[in-house]
Amino acid sequence: MSNQHTEATVRVNGIDLHYAIDGAGPPLLLLHGGTGCHRDWAYAGRDQLLREYQLIAPDARGHGQSTNPQKTLTHRQCALDTLALLDHLGIARCRAIGVSMGGNSLLHMATLQPERIEAMVIVSATMYFPEQARRIMAAVPVDNQPAAEWEAMRRRHQLGDEQIVALWEWARAMKDSYDDMNFTPASLARITASTLIVYGDRDPLYPVEMAVDMYRAIPRSALWVVPNGGHGPIFFDAAPQFAQTALSFFRTQGATPSPR
Repeated sequence: MSNQHTEATVRVNGIDLHYAIDGAGPPLLLLHGGTGCHRDWAYAGRDQLLREYQLIAPDARGHGQSTNPQKTLTHRQCALDTLALLDHLGIARCRAIGVSMGGNSLLHMATLQPERIEAMVIVSATMYFPEQARRIMAAVPVDNQPAAEWEAMRRRHQLGDEQIVALWEWARAMKDSYDDMNFTPASLARITASTLIVYGDRDPLYPVEMAVDMYRAIPRSALWVVPNGGHGPIFFDAAPQFAQTALSFFRTQGATPSPR
């Protein structure tokens, strides 16, 4: 396992996009969840993944150390930012893992430019926002977050409290978003990447039936439902099994099964 570590910022699509690169080997793109940052992967099996891959982990626009002067934030735009980062790094094709917002961004990447993603693991991603998710989004507090949440967010996001407030406002505003995440089976059928869909069967945002719908729509896909798993069931105690499962999935992709 290589311990090489670099961090840098690149100007793409009107923002300063911060990213970290660790290790050596084939590139593996890691996309964090909404209101998170690239450092979250330390709690989701990063060290295991590092044994086989060079890890490329950006902060999505408006997150961590990445700017977002336009104030708007969509999964599609995050996908375009990430594709621009791959262009900057000279990476024509790679494997990827994304959780929640990161998984949604990967769906956009894999449909906008299918040839760029060889294989991917999407965790707690969704085709669209169901009503149960919109109810939870509508309840996201902005003005009365507890002190402990402020402290946790300040550790992740280093561009000031205005950045943090903007993220909470974005999370709440998604209740009214209908165009950004609006995939149909026909659009997902454009995905050529071998895809492992990971869902918790207790996810309060997205019912497990949505994972089955994606599994049926994406031609080269596999499905792992995590028993008693919530939203993003890959962190802390769940991390070793997740990393082992993701690595095993990637190892099988040299001989990808025929589409169903």
